[in-house]
Amino acid sequence: MRALVAATFSALSAAALAGPVCTAKSPATLTPVVEVFTSEGCSSCPPADKWLSKLKDDAAKGLVVAEGFHVGYWDYIGWVDRFANPAHTDHQRQLAAWNRIDSIYTPQIVRNGKDWRDERVILAPEPAKASIELRRTSDDAFAANVAPAEGVASWAAYWTVTEHGYSSKVKSGENAGEFLKHDFVVRQYVPVGDRRGTASLTLRAIAASAEHPRQVNLVVFDPKNGKTLQALSLNCGA
Repeated sequence: MRALVAATFSALSAAALAGPVCTAKSPATLTPVVEVFTSEGCSSCPPADKWLSKLKDDAAKGLVVAEGFHVGYWDYIGWVDRFANPAHTDHQRQLAAWNRIDSIYTPQIVRNGKDWRDERVILAPEPAKASIELRRTSDDAFAANVAPAEGVASWAAYWTVTEHGYSSKVKSGENAGEFLKHDFVVRQYVPVGDRRGTASLTLRAIAASAEHPRQVNLVVFDPKNGKTLQALSLNCGA
C-alpha cells in the first residue's frame, strides 16, 4: 500500500510540475498572418505599431497571427532598437524577393506572405492548405504536428515567440523624446527547413515573463513563394 501511495504521489507531483495542459488546433480555414516590420529608429513606424496593437482582441480569439519584427538597419541614425535582430532583416529580404520588391522598408505590413499596403481591405476566408496541432510539453518546450493538404508537395515553417506590453523612452534619433509602446514583439524567431508530408516539430522557447504575456506561433508556408498555408498561436500564460 505504501508503495502504491508513493507511486501515485510521484505521478501527481510530476504532472503538477509539468503544468496544465495547453493545446490548440488550427481551423479548416486559413488563419491570416500579419507581419509588421518596424523600428524604434523610424519616425513613420509608431502609427504602424499602434495599428498592430489593435489586433490583440482578434489574436486572442485565434482570428489572426500577428507579429512585430523589429529590424536594425535604422540604428545608425542614432537610436539602437533593442528588439532588432539580423535574422528579422533576413526574413524581410526573403519576403521582398518573393514579392519581387527591389528594396526593404519600414513600416511594412505583410499579410500571408504578400506585401500589403491597405489594411482596410477585408479578404474573404480561404481553405487552409495545412493543419497544425500545437501543445506545450513542459514550461518552455512546445511541439507541433503539421499535416499538409493533398496536393502540397513541400512546405516550410517558422516559429516565433511574441510578447506584449513593452515600452521605450527614445532619447535620440528620429523618434527622440517619444514614448513608444509595443505589442506582438518578436522575441524569438526560429526558421524550419523544407519538409514533405506530415511532420513533427519542436521548439525550446525563451522563458515566459509575467510582465510580458507570451504567445508561441507557428507559421507554415509554401517555400517557393512564401504564401501562408496555415498558422496557429498558443497562449498558455506564464
